[in-house]
Amino acid sequence: MFRNLMYLLAGVVCALLVSEPLSAQQSALQRLDTADDSRGWDAVGRLNIGTSGFCTGALIAPDLVLTAAHCLFDKTSKTRVAPSDIEFRAGWRNGRASAYRTIRRAIVHPDYNYRSRNGAQRIANDVALLELHHPIRNTTVVPFATQSQLQSGDAVGVVSYAQDRAEAPSLQELCKVLGVQEGVYVMSCDVNFGSSGAPVFTFRNGGVAVVSVVSAMANMDGRPVALGMQLEKPLDDLRHAISAPRILTSDMRLGKGGGRVGAGAKFVKP
Repeated sequence: MFRNLMYLLAGVVCALLVSEPLSAQQSALQRLDTADDSRGWDAVGRLNIGTSGFCTGALIAPDLVLTAAHCLFDKTSKTRVAPSDIEFRAGWRNGRASAYRTIRRAIVHPDYNYRSRNGAQRIANDVALLELHHPIRNTTVVPFATQSQLQSGDAVGVVSYAQDRAEAPSLQELCKVLGVQEGVYVMSCDVNFGSSGAPVFTFRNGGVAVVSVVSAMANMDGRPVALGMQLEKPLDDLRHAISAPRILTSDMRLGKGGGRVGAGAKFVKP
């Protein structure tokens, strides 16, 4: 597994393939179409970006949404999307949301480099915080807690939107961490285009907490996998950055992205 993980992060060209049959250790996707289905998950929302793009985000404070940094860049121009062109729709399903919010500021991790070809480094820092113009104070939209690191073999879950499920989120309540390397988790979770920024959850001691964010999808040993970062340190950096508004503007990148290290992977950003 270690050698396969190193190979994945060092330079394999990744593609989404047909997944293998589900094992007893992995659950199928459940579409959250109704209020009952979505109860407890309304703090996951769709991020509408510009006129046609979207990602997934999760509320982790009444005024803060966690997502992937690459969602905030235009794929063609490679430049930052203006915060005013992003909208968070909490609990979006079938044409309605539990709350709609515009974005005041968007803060990308200081070491994230959208143009970097170093796949592991890019994914390890592919995280951003969006500050809402107005906090969401809704009894059905409760911000998620965050927790620290996972270990290989840990069970996790994902709630995400995607190109084939854009109008309602889907829950995969059980997938697994297949390995950890260079600050990146490789997980057996089912993701697709639009799943970028989706929260990865643990279910410990009866509680739910965010432990990673979906950054990319890849192929390892003939099976699709999801890639996300070890969240604790990058999130601490972002919280510190967003607490210092006097030195920031709404469209600043806080620092320069790291240089290329190693061969560089070509990942597919979901």
